[in-house]
Amino acid sequence: MSSTVFITGANRGIGLSLTKLYLDNGWQVHATTRNLANSDELVSLSDQHFSLTLHELDVTNYKQVEQLAKNLPAIDLLINNAGYYGPKGYGFGNTDVDEWRKVLEINTIAPLKLVETFYPLLQQGQMKKIACISSKVGSMTENTSGGGYIYRSSKAALNSVVKSLSNDLSDQGFTVLALHPGWVRTDMGGPNALIDAEFSAAGLANVIEQSTQKNSGQFINYDGTELPW
Repeated sequence: MSSTVFITGANRGIGLSLTKLYLDNGWQVHATTRNLANSDELVSLSDQHFSLTLHELDVTNYKQVEQLAKNLPAIDLLINNAGYYGPKGYGFGNTDVDEWRKVLEINTIAPLKLVETFYPLLQQGQMKKIACISSKVGSMTENTSGGGYIYRSSKAALNSVVKSLSNDLSDQGFTVLALHPGWVRTDMGGPNALIDAEFSAAGLANVIEQSTQKNSGQFINYDGTELPW
């Protein structure tokens, strides 16, 4: 019997690459996008794979998340990938508070609410793995340049969520990870990034596969190295 993965933000970039990878590896994949009408490649992929189920979902619409959970099978692996960078190029003294709230909602609050809502489904799964796509810019140790208040803080907060989830769920057999995908050539990472989405996805999937409960609560790079908080 094949394993089941649930991936948010699967319409492009790393999420789309992860979707393709898990399909190629024989998984049952449930993938979300905010707008199916603007997700041509993902929809085309679902036409080719009966093992791919698409869900139109805004991860911050918690009522919608609750309704979706009622119609899902057991989940072996949850990948919280959906994210939002927010404004770029602003400096100290020019922080957009409304945008900050939006970024925190998508990057930090939604992943936790998804885990809480899907908890019974994850309990029924064989693997009990939760992977949250974080970023090295959320590391306090790595922050030597300043700026980036909005995105940095959202990922630092996500890392804290992962650590707490690990403490709360590890004795139930869960493995909870914060993963850095690398600097990836996506709409968020930009054209000058060092690696492509397929390379990042392959590394992330390998880290997830190799992880055990001993790794729960860790902050890990796509190449398997542990990152400092």
